[in-house]
Amino acid sequence: MIGFLDQLPLSYALLGAATLGLAPFFPEPHIVEKLKMLKAGRLKRPIDIFDLLLHAAPFALLAAKLVQMGLN
Repeated sequence: MIGFLDQLPLSYALLGAATLGLAPFFPEPHIVEKLKMLKAGRLKRPIDIFDLLLHAAPFALLAAKLVQMGLN
């Protein structure tokens, strides 16, 4: 059985990380802002946690794809 990562082109994973993962681009990407909040211990509201997970998901998918490619 062919898995989801096998069917996903690397370019799609890169595009997702570059767009949704980094959006909005100005004044700073949300992922950077949320990681700063997490480091400072200020990431407490559910909407902020959801936002971190939403913007981190494309990077996690890209990492999984790269690991899967490295293992094959």
